[in-house]
Amino acid sequence: MGKIAFLFPGQGSQTVGMGREWLATGAGLFAAADAELGFSLQELMFHGPEENLRLTENAQPALVLTGLAAFDQVTAQTGIQPDYVAGHSLGEYAAIAAAGGFSALDAIRLVRKRGEAMRAAVPPGEGGMAAILNLDPVEVERVCRQAADETGGVCAPANYNTAVQLVISGHLSAVERAMALAKEVKARCILLPVSAPFHCALMGKAAGIMAEVLAAQPIADLVCPVIANVTAEPLRSGQAIRTSLVEQITAPVRWEASMQCLLNLGVDTFVELGTGQVLAGMMKRIDKNARMLTINTPADIEKLVQ
Repeated sequence: MGKIAFLFPGQGSQTVGMGREWLATGAGLFAAADAELGFSLQELMFHGPEENLRLTENAQPALVLTGLAAFDQVTAQTGIQPDYVAGHSLGEYAAIAAAGGFSALDAIRLVRKRGEAMRAAVPPGEGGMAAILNLDPVEVERVCRQAADETGGVCAPANYNTAVQLVISGHLSAVERAMALAKEVKARCILLPVSAPFHCALMGKAAGIMAEVLAAQPIADLVCPVIANVTAEPLRSGQAIRTSLVEQITAPVRWEASMQCLLNLGVDTFVELGTGQVLAGMMKRIDKNARMLTINTPADIEKLVQ
């Protein structure tokens, strides 16, 4: 049998009603998360309102909680343990918890702090992010540089998701200028409804805060490697992971390279745990022959057994 990787989604996969199917088997984890955060995260996840769930300090713990509730049930029911784990941006915290770096509650608490720090790093309305579709990464980098030069602002790739789907981040004026330049060369551009410009130099303040938070957080060596967003290479050492998680806040997410790394390591089955199918959609564009399963409900676990 080939190798298996468990993948955890990032921001944008959240939706009102998320996680409800895992409550019957994961009630203890949901209750503990509410107690840890000091408010009812499950109430927000199950009933919204959506504009509150979308706030990064809420979306991040909601996605980690759902992913780890799914992970607990998958491993309990099937006995299957991953050979590798990976998570998209905030999903990396769920991946590290799944691989034994810290507890599920630690992961939920850490991403709540991460979300708060990221939202506070840039005043509302100053930053922006946009998806750039059907444009070569080298061209995306070029329009970002040109937009930054012309506006005097920050603009840089934030997510290398697939060869034809990148996300850029920075000052809103610079991001909008980059979109205009990209449209001139026939790219499709979508301004994203986000509460902060993630994974760019404007997140420096948030990286400083998380460096202090993570310095106080014990991180064990992992039972299986995580593919780090920053380097797209496997990591196991707790100290290396601590450094990587700080760097990740200002560095781009190298998702396509991370998936290529897993393919090169012999992974032939990829399992997206939690909510939505965003990572499955990306994988179709990265390698249409890869076996990709999405586990959004307990009923989906049967797919993995088969």
